[in-house]
Amino acid sequence: MTAPNRWTRQQLLVAFDLYCRIPFGKFHRNNPEIVCHANAIGRTPSALAIRLGNIASIDPAITSTGRKGMSHGATIDVRNMWSEMHDNWDSFIVEAGQALEEFGIDTEPEKTTEDDEGNSPSGLGEDRTALTTVRRGQDFFRAAVLSSYNSRCCITGLSIPTLLIASHIVPWRDDATNRVNPRNGLLLSALHDRAFDKGIITINDDFTVRVSKAFVTDDFFSLSITAYDGLPIRPPEKFAPDQQFLAYHREHIFQG
Repeated sequence: MTAPNRWTRQQLLVAFDLYCRIPFGKFHRNNPEIVCHANAIGRTPSALAIRLGNIASIDPAITSTGRKGMSHGATIDVRNMWSEMHDNWDSFIVEAGQALEEFGIDTEPEKTTEDDEGNSPSGLGEDRTALTTVRRGQDFFRAAVLSSYNSRCCITGLSIPTLLIASHIVPWRDDATNRVNPRNGLLLSALHDRAFDKGIITINDDFTVRVSKAFVTDDFFSLSITAYDGLPIRPPEKFAPDQQFLAYHREHIFQG
């Protein structure tokens, strides 16, 4: 028999989806998004905020900085879902999307035919359901990367949303299994996203910027690109870049 106050799987899916989409500093009961989601799933805003804190308490990106979240209440269900999410991001996003729809939470993806990097989500023969799933994944990836970096370019600190790109470390075309994994993402200005995509810049194991020496530079290049060579990126609050993905970029994309 299920305990009266135990969170259902559907409620946990909503909580985990929200955890990915909002910054750590906004895990409080007065956050309008938390209030809206809590009302929809039949929990109080305080209860949902606490659950987000429980999730944070098992997130290495949070705990490695000395922050602890709310470890009391990080149940086996929470830990299991954390593992499920990281083991298969695609399945998590699909199931979380279904849970959001069941609770009547707006999940309509932004109507676009391309992701941040110009990769078309569609292909010949794909039906509306498949396209919606891909677009939901793109929407999730952008939201998760934005929240991880507090909506600031991790190289320059630029904070104008329309000029920020949720950039894939391993390109979309090269790894279908990690297209929506936030640890395969960096938040970059449109200029630095393009430079990263073309292999002009990369990120070292110590999370410092490396600029290729293979390009003829001018004053603008020196000011906007070369000036960041050797400088650390701004660390994300969640979903730190996976070292394996960074290594792939240095080996296969970077023109060092």
